[in-house]
Amino acid sequence: MSQDNEKRLAAETAAFRYVGNGTLKGGIIGVGTGSTVNFFIDELAQYRDRIKAAVSSSEASSARLRKLGIDVLDLNAAGRLDIYVDGADECDPQRRLIKGGGAALTREKIVAAASDTFVCIIDASKQVDVLGTFPLPIEVIPMARSYVAREIVSRGGLPVWRDGVVTDNGNWILDVHQWRITQPAELEADLNQIAGIVTVGLFGRRPADVVIVGNREI
Repeated sequence: MSQDNEKRLAAETAAFRYVGNGTLKGGIIGVGTGSTVNFFIDELAQYRDRIKAAVSSSEASSARLRKLGIDVLDLNAAGRLDIYVDGADECDPQRRLIKGGGAALTREKIVAAASDTFVCIIDASKQVDVLGTFPLPIEVIPMARSYVAREIVSRGGLPVWRDGVVTDNGNWILDVHQWRITQPAELEADLNQIAGIVTVGLFGRRPADVVIVGNREI
């Protein structure tokens, strides 16, 4: 099965099980960002009558949702969410993730934190034994880029500025190579203390609750 077909199947499975089966309580869902999530958003068209509104982690996803006639709310107006559905760049056996390839990691982490159930939809190529083959995205305040990069180097990482990319929050991205991340929660906590870091693309302290690969939940 191709990656696109596997992504589409994961999106269809998540939409049916967590939206189409009528288990939504408040009718407001959290929606992430990326190619797999785009398939999920498209699937929501057939369940639109069950969705009161959505909270989105990126401007691109918000535009796609509105095109289907789904209202997009600010998280401040939505409150606690039943579910959040998003993809990942890597997923380990404990459902801990690397996210941020699409530069939406800060909003993704906020929406995940505000949701009761985090459903991650991926294709099999995203499954790894140890996180770190995919460079770890870190969102930084622009003036802190060089300082944060030096701090990362001191921790054995190789930071590369994603030149030309500005996040929806107006910040920059450093992609960190050469890390084999065996303790994601601990590294996440350490990096969060560095002045100038907005968000780390490690979902170790708040991993996914459910991971769907194709039509399988793991």
